[in-house]
Formats: sequence, structure tokens, C-alpha cells
Amino acid sequence: MQAVILAGGLGTRLSPLTRTIPKPMVPVAGVPYLEHQLRLLKRQGITDILLLTGYLGNRIEEYFGQGGSLGLSIRYSREASPLGTGGALRQARPLLADDFIVIYGDSYLPIPYAPVLAHLRAARAQGVLVVYDGRLGESPVPNNVGLGPEGYVTCYAKDSGQVTGLEYVEAGVLAFRQSALDLLPAEGVVSLEQCLFPQLIVRRELVSFVTSQRFYDIGTPERLEAIESLLANDHHANSISN
Repeated sequence: MQAVILAGGLGTRLSPLTRTIPKPMVPVAGVPYLEHQLRLLKRQGITDILLLTGYLGNRIEEYFGQGGSLGLSIRYSREASPLGTGGALRQARPLLADDFIVIYGDSYLPIPYAPVLAHLRAARAQGVLVVYDGRLGESPVPNNVGLGPEGYVTCYAKDSGQVTGLEYVEAGVLAFRQSALDLLPAEGVVSLEQCLFPQLIVRRELVSFVTSQRFYDIGTPERLEAIESLLANDHHANSISN
């Protein structure tokens, strides 16, 4: 099972923290935030990791190396210039498994990931979007996903306020078949949310995986403070920061 982490963002909303370090390396509970994500994967037996880096990507690569200190096998695909979430996956395609989990490099969703990939394999779909039931409250962002009665994604609103009446919110974890990338343009900056999602929705090839576990992210200073509290005791003997 392969996990792909999108770790190339600029993190402008966390400036000045991100002027000299990439967003995934922002300290949380004493270690770089990305280390918490990697620990979560390791605890689930997911050791095949592909990091898609960009802005100050060398800082990530130098720190984690090939992942041996954490019991992982880490490979990298670094953007020379920003390509967007879809473009980063397109560039990394030679390194991708036939199907894989995708995690945003600024989000944290503590659920088992194997069932998400199993759901993709069992479905007649090209992608799975993990969504949090916004009716439960506690979501740090407005609802942005609509679902049909059979669990297919029927609407994805990238920006809050685009569509009203939605009941779910994207939770920062996805799964794709590699063949889904055939739908992306061959070059240029490409967004998964703006390019791939709409095509899969029209084809009824994007299904949901609903979770009642709220998710966290480090997108703003306020959210960074919340996840700091969550992970304050997440220390392990094999931390490469010890």
C-alpha cells in the first residue's frame, strides 16, 4: 500500500513561519508537522511513502532522507516550479503504484487508511474522497461536498460559499487509481479539485468514504494551535528529532 503526501505548498497563510521552512516542516509538539503524518502511517503498517515536494523541498529531503530512521521507505518527486496538486501527481506518475492513498501535507485525519483503499478497489470508480459529516459540527472549514444516495460525489465546491446546502466536507485524504491521471492535461499547472474532481463527478467515478472523525490542519495559525493541543503527547522513541 502506497501513501502519497502532497508536500509542496507555499504555506503563505503561515508566514512568517514559512519564509525559511516549508509548510510541512512547521514545528508541532516539538517535531516537524510532517513527522506526525509519517508516524501515523507507520503505526498502520504503511511504509511505502512518496513525498511530492516543491517549495524548499530540499529541507524535507535532507531531514527525512530515505526514511530508515522511522522504519519507512521514502521516495521524492520535487517540482522545479509550482505545478498544482494535479500537476505534482502527473510529474510523479512513474513512481506511483496502480492505486494509492493521497494525503494533503497540511492535514491530519487519524483514521485507518487501508479501508479507504479497499473501498476504491471494490468500487467501480477512479477515485475516493474521504469526507467528514459536517452535520456533526467541529469542522474547521465550511461544508464543500455533496453526496448522492449511492455515495457518489455529486458536487465539490472548492471555495466556501460557492454552493449552499452541502452536508459534507473534504477531510484531506483521497485514493486514486493511477489511470485517473489520464484525465489530466499533459502539461501546465493543474489542480485536482478544479480539473480532476469535476470530470470524475460527471462520469460517476468519484465515490465517498464518510468518516465521523473530525480532521485537523495547519492551514492557519488558529488551526495550528488546535493541532498542537491534539498532538502534544504524540512522542515516540523512534522520533528522528529525539
